[in-house]
Amino acid sequence: MTGEQLRETYRPISDYGLIGDTHSCALVSREGSVDWACFPRFDSRAVFARLLDSEKGGHFTVRPRGEFESSRRYLPATNILETTFRTPSGVIVLTDFMPVHGHSKPAHPQEIFPYQQIARILICTSGSVDIEVVCQPRFDYGSIVPHAEMFEQNSGYAHGGADAIAFYSSIPLEVVDHTFYCGGSLQAGERAYFTATYTFPTGHDLKSISLDDPQSRLEETQRFWVKWSEQFSYDGPYKEDVLRSALVLKALTYAPTGGLVAAPTCSLPETVGGERNWDYRFTWIRDAAFALYALNIVGFREEAHSFKGWLERATVGRADDLQVMYGLAGERRLTEEDLDHLQGYRGSQPVRIGNAAHQQLQLDIYGEVLDSAHLYRRFVGQLDPEYWEFCQEVVQYAVEHWREPDEGIWETRGGRRHFVFSKVMCWVALDRAIRTVEAVDFPGPVEMWRKVREEIKQDILAKGYHPDRGAFLQSYGSKALDASVLMLPLVGFIKATDPRMRSTIEMIAAELTSPQGLVYRYKAFDDGLQGSEGTFSLCTFWLVDNLILLGEIDRASDLLERLRGYANELGLFSEQIDAETGEMLGNFPQAFTHMALINTAVQLHKALLRQSGSPQKTV
Repeated sequence: MTGEQLRETYRPISDYGLIGDTHSCALVSREGSVDWACFPRFDSRAVFARLLDSEKGGHFTVRPRGEFESSRRYLPATNILETTFRTPSGVIVLTDFMPVHGHSKPAHPQEIFPYQQIARILICTSGSVDIEVVCQPRFDYGSIVPHAEMFEQNSGYAHGGADAIAFYSSIPLEVVDHTFYCGGSLQAGERAYFTATYTFPTGHDLKSISLDDPQSRLEETQRFWVKWSEQFSYDGPYKEDVLRSALVLKALTYAPTGGLVAAPTCSLPETVGGERNWDYRFTWIRDAAFALYALNIVGFREEAHSFKGWLERATVGRADDLQVMYGLAGERRLTEEDLDHLQGYRGSQPVRIGNAAHQQLQLDIYGEVLDSAHLYRRFVGQLDPEYWEFCQEVVQYAVEHWREPDEGIWETRGGRRHFVFSKVMCWVALDRAIRTVEAVDFPGPVEMWRKVREEIKQDILAKGYHPDRGAFLQSYGSKALDASVLMLPLVGFIKATDPRMRSTIEMIAAELTSPQGLVYRYKAFDDGLQGSEGTFSLCTFWLVDNLILLGEIDRASDLLERLRGYANELGLFSEQIDAETGEMLGNFPQAFTHMALINTAVQLHKALLRQSGSPQKTV
């Protein structure tokens, strides 16, 4: 199959919308196809995976027959997706959701619910429309074609290996080649509904599960999301974008533990056809700590409590054993594996599950642990003395190891280096520990911490800043620019207006951006991988933040507006953007990007209030 044929076979990443039940999720295309869903958790084996193999992956499609145009929206303040199909003969509206009520938070973190569901309600609003429905589960990332059978004219059951799907349709269905099919014609005012329910192959009592009252279940799910959204306290520029980003972060949070997946997908490529394909369905300490702050500053406190609980469970132990990332319940072994049987999105191979980066040394996470504890203490509640003991061990590890090279924030596979960002975050670990002791009177060797904090700062200023280049660079001894140094003012290491930082910002804006002003993580650097990547949306938000700190509000607003244009019409962002085509790249939707949007919008709002002389809330 040629590259052009592959492109036509797969939908653009921007075509997808997200639905979820705070345990797992599904991606739904604008054509009505569920092309990605993992059960019972975000990181479980995929049940529908056409996103990664158009032939083997499996899908669950509800759409009109023949030609149609579609438009989409989320029901206000929810993660319930509504797609309107317009055909020459009539209009139908498809409502997609995953019921949340009744199982949003089980009693025990290891508890798995026996029923999780993708529910789809179809209503004809005018004329008449012929529809087609295909439910083709393919278990374990398309490697298992299940045995599908009928039990009644409206229900069937597919099972294979450790997984099973009960399929229900209000329209009589049939099974052909281990796939459920049904169709018919809907007239104005008529409706149909379809459910794919994940179960375990444990007996006939599970084989005819249906959604008894779809409208009632929809209303319960809508109440769940609307009630959660009522906590939203932000009232500034891009309010709807900020709420949508908060809803995305909530949808990507695993309710039983409070862990947050970096993205709900794996192996969506950073370059189409390339090898930079990673599994993001785990909880990175870095991402989750930043997301905690983002949710907190717009009113969502409970997530901070939940994440603190996850962080304590996952990380408590020896600070030497601290990992970059963990499984959703704190699992530490995240072995990376290639799925050779899958074609990959538009031929992008290898398709990877698991992530070998969990074994890397990334010194910045020690700063993120202390920063998250600091933020929790300031905005949410008191730290436990027992957890503070662990925090002291984390600080001590930073004291003992900050001079060492590591793999860095970008998880490079080209060997360890003395990355500037990693050193700065070790400084953050000391700084936040000192602030905590000063504020709470917790025990700790503050004088020693102050001494080491200053040593780290002077070392970075001497070795991380290149006077000839006039910029903070990627690593000691390097001449390469790296967008991660845009974080230096954001964590309080140096003011954006410092001449050294100002020149760094301008150099990144001039040399590390696309013609559209979108920021690359780095260029001309051997990271141990073949090929290139797109611009990194998170880094572009960081540039906007720095421009705000410089007082260049118009310039910042212009760049933010351009960046917003690369979200899809549902307000969802991927990890990266192809600078030449404008297409989304990387895993989708990405929590880090949505967290950055929240932070940037809040900072812009504060700056505009300062300009106008209006009073500001303290956050």
